[in-house]
Amino acid sequence: MYWTLELASSLDDAPWPASKDELIDYANRSGAPEEVIENLEELEDDGDYESIEDIWPDYPTKEDFFWNEEEY
Repeated sequence: MYWTLELASSLDDAPWPASKDELIDYANRSGAPEEVIENLEELEDDGDYESIEDIWPDYPTKEDFFWNEEEY
C-alpha cells in the first residue's frame, strides 16, 4: 500500500468518520483512481476511520506547508 498527495486528495470530501466499506463505496462512486480503491481494500477492518490521518499517518497538513519568513 502506498499513498501520494494526489491519491489521498481523492478522499478529501469523504464522509468522515467512515468504515472501510463506506470509503471503498465512496471512492468507487466519486471516480477515484484504481490505486485508491486497492489501498483501501488493504486496510484492516477496524471500525470507523476518523480522517485520512488514520489511514495515512504521514498525511501532510496545511501546517506542513507554512512558510515562516522570520526564520530565514
